[in-house]
Amino acid sequence: MAGDEDDDTGGRMIVWPLERLARLMRAREHEGGLNPAQWEALRFLSRANRFSNSPGALTRYLGATKGTVSQTLIALERKGYISKTIREGGRKSVSLSLTPKAIEALTRDPWADLARAAEDLGGKTRRRLSRGLAELLTQEITRSGLASFGDCASCRFFRERGRAGDAAGPHLCMLFEEALSEQDTGKICREHAAAG
Repeated sequence: MAGDEDDDTGGRMIVWPLERLARLMRAREHEGGLNPAQWEALRFLSRANRFSNSPGALTRYLGATKGTVSQTLIALERKGYISKTIREGGRKSVSLSLTPKAIEALTRDPWADLARAAEDLGGKTRRRLSRGLAELLTQEITRSGLASFGDCASCRFFRERGRAGDAAGPHLCMLFEEALSEQDTGKICREHAAAG
């Protein structure tokens, strides 16, 4: 029976395809003049909010060393994929931005191809897979004591319509005491704390 097959699927039968898929994707990340670490940095910066687009947040997100991230950022800047600016009010705080070249490169991201392939899965399969992978990720983050880097809308510091009428955005980040736009709410943050 089909239901019995679902119940008999052990953890290894889930992890092994994930491992192989990750390896295949990693191999594709050597295409187009970028390496896997550079692709990871570009993907992070495309999703990071304005509080998290820094070398320190990228280091924390990747779980890499400062030296590794520094070399990655130097290479990306030299290749014209990112720009660095000093944050307002920050003595040595740097803000990282994607250049148009990076935004265009992300349209060719191997992981974007995989995301499009995932769209071809049936809706029920996609929802179950999404929920299951999210649960596994949450468990691993919790077990390892790592930052969640969730989106603003799922954070305990987020207040919907907390700045209604504010030109910078209708929502509020209570931690930073800053207005958030609709676009901000879908970005990931280094200070994310799950609501609930």
